[in-house]
Amino acid sequence: MRSLARLAERTYDLVILGGGVTGACVARDAALRGLRVVLVEKRDFCSATSAASSKLIHGGLRYLKNFEFGLVRESLRERRLWELHAPHLVYPLPMLLPIYRGAANSLTEMRLGLTLYDLLAWDRNRLPDPDQRLPAHRTLGPAEVLATEPSLSGDGLVGGALLYDCQMFSPERLELECLLSAAAAGAEVVNYCEAVGFVREGARVVGAKVEGRLPGDGFVELRAPVVVNATGPWADLMLETLGQAPHAHLVRSKGIHIITRKLTREVALMMAAGTGHFFVLPWRDHALIGTTDEVYAGHPDNFRVTEADIAGLIATVNQFYPAAELRRDDVLHSYGGMRPLVDDDSPKSGSYQKSRRAEVCDHGKTDGVPGLISAIGGKWTTSRALAEKVVDLALRLLGRPRTPTITHRTPLPGGAIGNFRAYVAGLQARHPTLPEPLLHHLARNYGARAGELIALIRSDPPLGAPLRPGLPEVGAEIVHAARAEWAVELADAVLRRTGLGQLGDPGLRALESAARLMAATRGWDRAEQVRQVDRVLDRYATVT
Repeated sequence: MRSLARLAERTYDLVILGGGVTGACVARDAALRGLRVVLVEKRDFCSATSAASSKLIHGGLRYLKNFEFGLVRESLRERRLWELHAPHLVYPLPMLLPIYRGAANSLTEMRLGLTLYDLLAWDRNRLPDPDQRLPAHRTLGPAEVLATEPSLSGDGLVGGALLYDCQMFSPERLELECLLSAAAAGAEVVNYCEAVGFVREGARVVGAKVEGRLPGDGFVELRAPVVVNATGPWADLMLETLGQAPHAHLVRSKGIHIITRKLTREVALMMAAGTGHFFVLPWRDHALIGTTDEVYAGHPDNFRVTEADIAGLIATVNQFYPAAELRRDDVLHSYGGMRPLVDDDSPKSGSYQKSRRAEVCDHGKTDGVPGLISAIGGKWTTSRALAEKVVDLALRLLGRPRTPTITHRTPLPGGAIGNFRAYVAGLQARHPTLPEPLLHHLARNYGARAGELIALIRSDPPLGAPLRPGLPEVGAEIVHAARAEWAVELADAVLRRTGLGQLGDPGLRALESAARLMAATRGWDRAEQVRQVDRVLDRYATVT
């Protein structure tokens, strides 16, 4: 039972502000090292930047142009660890990189870059599952490029390459597994609880002032010798509550994605677009297209995807990938977020050129505020490694011995499945009366935890029925989200715990069914169910 008052009675080693992937990974690492941890998030977990990705776990090929070899190597190392510990959610993705005459990068530059990329990924196939291993890149002639993806134009095509990175089936569920792992190790994690300031004793930060956003929550102080500011695009605003100019400065980069009808075969496209690029990614039998990369100057609370954003991305895609022939009514769903980038005062203009490196800031050294750490910047792929650095620093500030991390060798809760295909076959053998597509879907989303959903369906067979024809999500997932995965709002269940709403509006009937299923756990009356459905529908509205 949620009780902020109960949490406030405890003393922690670490208070973590922010429930994106950085905060989740810090909570997991710290709890697994034996620290007493509490994490608070003002909205739902993975509801902002961490959810607004291209769903790629990748090494960052383009960072080689900036000579960020250390970042690329770190990313490639972490890519393998995500594959190893969450094989149901992270898997190889073939990617085609066509090169046209006049492109910013020549065929020779591409070959050199990809050869270096492969060399930096020297340990990529140290994986027990052959299905998770990534072949080295192959350079292709024009005919081979077109044979791989016939929708590409042959005009001016000089060749290309086929390379491999990884795709996340669901960033939201991957982060959730980090939180489940943290909670299993003793961490307290609370969503809909906003940090509004710091508790201080003199210059030192000794906790955070938090205000619950649910009825009956109230206002409490959570105390710990070390507080971690992992609030992403809000990090500098959180630091402003200290009442002094912070050392760390952010640039917010706006990135949007659109989901459309399927455009390619089962290969992703990385398309050059002037000085930048965009991806056309196969995902759930649709095309996921993105991303934009431009400075966002507004308040992060006011971020929304606009019609102008969508129109601009469509225009870019149609210019550089004419076969798409996209129209506005092809866009089934759009989403976006803000990347918090460290302002390195470099002369490079715009946000696309800025580094994706992370900064771990000890404010005791930089701002004379002991007890406060900020984790700023970074990327999805390297979030585990960033968390390791944060917890190493926290242990030093706590005066504790440096206990080594174990997250690099600890599977996530759903990850201990071995070979995915064999795991699905095992589920089919044990549950022959359940449809194979349902078992495959549950295995992909829940991995080793699929049995929890199967038990719900066995106890109440109607929960195994799809909530909408043509989509795989079933009622048991909504019930499980409310009971066991911290889903508070209907949007949490349909947009983040499940994929029911991730391909666009699933329809009123499906949303009403999901609301009824959540109502039993959440105690909603009919009027509240209607309000919850309306709030989800509002998520699909764009602004002009």
